[in-house]
Amino acid sequence: LDYIPESLALGGALAAGSRAAPLLALFIGLQNIPEGFNAYRELKAAKQPDASRILLLMLMLVPIGPVIGILGWVYLGDRLALLGASMLFASGGILYLIFQDIAPQSHMRRHWAPPLGAVLGFSVGMLGNNLAGMY
Repeated sequence: LDYIPESLALGGALAAGSRAAPLLALFIGLQNIPEGFNAYRELKAAKQPDASRILLLMLMLVPIGPVIGILGWVYLGDRLALLGASMLFASGGILYLIFQDIAPQSHMRRHWAPPLGAVLGFSVGMLGNNLAGMY
């Protein structure tokens, strides 16, 4: 449930008037697409509930993000130190997920692809950060 601190941080960033908030929303969305797919695939492979129940469960979790985002908007917009702490917590959750869950389970023939993807992702993030600072 790493999207909870992400939503909280995004709501606070929007309330604080951060120019990078739309970029943050885009990156969170892009990061959550493969994450959701992998969660679905793992549940299905583990013979958990059937596909329709898995999708129903995931659909029931969707409203939590906007509710937490509104809480971030209301409570973190003028508390920049707390907003920064929530962003730090969210980024730590993402790093933990990558290095403790995803990376150890990945077995690829082209072992150069994940590091190249990480470098490209970081580069796109830096470019987006610089572009957001221009406007």
